[in-house]
Amino acid sequence: MTRNKIIVLVNLLACSTIANAQVQDSIASPRTNLGEIVISGQYSPQSINKAVNNVTVLNRQRLENLGAVTLADALNQVMNISILPNAGTGKSSVKMFGLDAQYFTILIDNVPMISDEGFGNNTDLTQINLDDIEQIEIVEGAMGVDYGANAVTGIINIITKKNNIHDWNVNFFTQEESVGKEYDWKNKGKHVQGITIGHNINDNLYASLSYTHNDFKGWYNDRKGFTYYGDEDLRGHEWLPKNQNNIKGLLNYHHKSYRVFYKFEFFDERMKNYNKTFDLNEDPVFETFNPVALDRITNTKRWANNLNTSGNWNDILRFDLSFSFQKQTREIDTYRYRIKYDEKFDQSSFKNESREVFFSRGTFSDFIKWERAKFQVGYEVAHTDGYSSMTESLGEKPQAKKLGSYDFYASSEINVLPKLMIRPGYRLMTSNLFDSQHAFSMVLKYVLPYDYEVRATVGTSPRLPNYQELYTYFVDVNHDLQGNPNLKPEQGKTLFLNIKKNIEISENIEFNSSLTGRYLDVSDKIEVIQVVNPDGLKFKYENVDRYRNMGVTFLNQLRWNTLDVGIGFTMSGAAQQLYKAPKATDKFLYTPEFTANVSYKLPSTGTIFSLYYKYNGEEYKYKMETNMFGDYYIKGKQQSYSWLDASVRHPFFKNMLFATVGVRNLFDIKYLNSSTSSGTAHADAASMMQLGYGRSLFVKLQYKLGF
Repeated sequence: MTRNKIIVLVNLLACSTIANAQVQDSIASPRTNLGEIVISGQYSPQSINKAVNNVTVLNRQRLENLGAVTLADALNQVMNISILPNAGTGKSSVKMFGLDAQYFTILIDNVPMISDEGFGNNTDLTQINLDDIEQIEIVEGAMGVDYGANAVTGIINIITKKNNIHDWNVNFFTQEESVGKEYDWKNKGKHVQGITIGHNINDNLYASLSYTHNDFKGWYNDRKGFTYYGDEDLRGHEWLPKNQNNIKGLLNYHHKSYRVFYKFEFFDERMKNYNKTFDLNEDPVFETFNPVALDRITNTKRWANNLNTSGNWNDILRFDLSFSFQKQTREIDTYRYRIKYDEKFDQSSFKNESREVFFSRGTFSDFIKWERAKFQVGYEVAHTDGYSSMTESLGEKPQAKKLGSYDFYASSEINVLPKLMIRPGYRLMTSNLFDSQHAFSMVLKYVLPYDYEVRATVGTSPRLPNYQELYTYFVDVNHDLQGNPNLKPEQGKTLFLNIKKNIEISENIEFNSSLTGRYLDVSDKIEVIQVVNPDGLKFKYENVDRYRNMGVTFLNQLRWNTLDVGIGFTMSGAAQQLYKAPKATDKFLYTPEFTANVSYKLPSTGTIFSLYYKYNGEEYKYKMETNMFGDYYIKGKQQSYSWLDASVRHPFFKNMLFATVGVRNLFDIKYLNSSTSSGTAHADAASMMQLGYGRSLFVKLQYKLGF
């Protein structure tokens, strides 16, 4: 079947499904069990309707329906979250409530994840493979008490699989995907393979080993790859190719209430950047030319060792202890390439980034036996050795620094009334670089008549300056941008109010509705400012701005037998107080967001039809411009867009083999018109923002064997 015929078929199947149902919101997962267990922010695992925090769950079934390979695929349809791909660097970051990845924390089993530029923050989502994921939990709002600094807008906690019902289980999958219209077996498209082998050694001990290979060949668009040397500026790729290998191992022991598990991960990525420009090296005497390009390969390696133990100690207390050692390095290989002769020379290599982190987190609860209250105390220690050589430019100075943080926190869950619970909390944060920081939170849960659940959260969390803001030294004949080691942490405060109602209309019909209002305030926000002195124009980082965000989110979900339907809407307003800007620029600018999806399982065959839709409205932002008369401010605009994904998943051979066919980005979005970015010390503002590489088709075959 040709690619176009498959796309038409998927569209017809999706349209026939819509004709029989409304659409489901992107936060609630298809076939969501409202009693499913959540971990994030809880004293112990809780059913989602009993959890003190309002937790969003993306379960395994949703990930399978999406054909999600990386965390970027999984979050692309989630409300209040925007994926920010960067074709130039090959990375995909994320934005929540208008703030980038520095303001929320990504964890794996409650342990922050290391990245090139942070610990739990600034993570490249394409480097997180989902082969061993049980579910993804999202908690919105400042989580500074539970998860420390930088959890200003919330957390994303990835929960991995740790057991299986069979003595042996083998899970193998292969996924082929086009990159826009580009695909072949060798040089184009995306090619993913993975295998997991698990074994219950005895009733208490489980082990698993998995391997995932993700080969993204890049997006050429109109470019012609690394072997091209014509007169047109068409060499290289529009979107950089990358090749990833990921190995994970798990050993899990459990006995009654006690559990201990050890996890190992090795991740390797090679990203190729073929220079779009090259030197022809013409010889006028012999009328020949020998084109030479300066190319580079970025090598990223990550090692993670995580040990966790939890349980009850002689009925005296409940404990949960995590120990982790993680390391991530990024090296740059540069070389000159004789294009006509496929020959490399003048090869060199340097370490661009390196980070080693020892981390430990411990919580202790149930040590006071009181029916009306629970108490928890804990500690968190992180020691980071970091090295950064941010660029290759003249004058750049490599930096090697150490950061130690030592936190202590306490909270309690108090049943003030039979249906009213409050949870106050406090965390003290100390480090070797910054003054002591403090985080506070107050969570309230109240069950109103007719089982309406009210959750309110007031929380604070600081955002620590990152390595670049503190230690950048980028000075040459054209630039002067320097970090500021005297920066102080930003201060984030949030207020969330959620009202939720679950209705079981009958045994087969369940309805869930949720209304959430929020307010977020970040003060002492760090920004690059201009400094004029006798030596010329300079740029430096300072605590000068303030950011606010407020909004309301309305979600509805209906489950009727094997049909899941829902719809969601958000109106979000953002205001930023810019350094030396007129007061008129500090006002709220509003953006609507709409999400919808539907999932239907055909009872006779087990075939699942899924459709996911997300609309992002026009986004406005004030920015500074400069002309011959000086600085002035204008309101920039990023155009609206809609994103639509569809898939069909069918089981074969008694649910041992699954085939999934899907289409991403049915509306063929590639670029957005955007005038929201100002020029910086490095580059001028761009009028086009790259969002995707167009409509893509994927086919996944998954084999599951348990015996």
